[in-house]
Amino acid sequence: MKANVGSWDRILRVTAGVVLIIGAVSGLIGPWGWLGVLPLATGLFRFCPAYLPFGWSSCRAPSSSSQTEQKP
Repeated sequence: MKANVGSWDRILRVTAGVVLIIGAVSGLIGPWGWLGVLPLATGLFRFCPAYLPFGWSSCRAPSSSSQTEQKP
C-alpha cells in the first residue's frame, strides 16, 4: 500500500473522525457518527482506497531540490 493521503488531508481526516466518534459516543449525533471510523482509519494508515480509481494523491511529490546528487 503506497501512501496517498498527505499531511493536511491526514489532519482533517483524523480530526473529523474523532469528532464524529465522540458525537456518537456522547449521543449528540446518533449512530451514524460511527462512520467517523472511516476517515479516522484512512488518516491513520495514510491510505484511501477511494483515491485509487481516480489516481489521486494528496501527498507531495518529491521536489528536485530535496534530492541530492552525489558527485564522485
